[in-house]
Amino acid sequence: MTVRVLYFSWLRERIGVPSESIETEAVRVNDLLDELRKKGERYKLAFTQTSSLCVAIDQELGDMDSDITGAEEIAFFPPMTGG
Repeated sequence: MTVRVLYFSWLRERIGVPSESIETEAVRVNDLLDELRKKGERYKLAFTQTSSLCVAIDQELGDMDSDITGAEEIAFFPPMTGG
């Protein structure tokens, strides 16, 4: 499947692009992260510490074990703060 992956904040800076389309066989977010890390050092560095990341699947918050089968968009971003 092809999925659009969005990167926000420092992830965008480390990876060097705001978004990209990826051909993937991933079933869960963690599977996608494994594939992304194999794309190169920038990705490996960006996704070293996933406990400090948030993910949205088709604009719905999820977690690293969430199913992404059929998803069109996956977004990665740092935790949100309010005030």
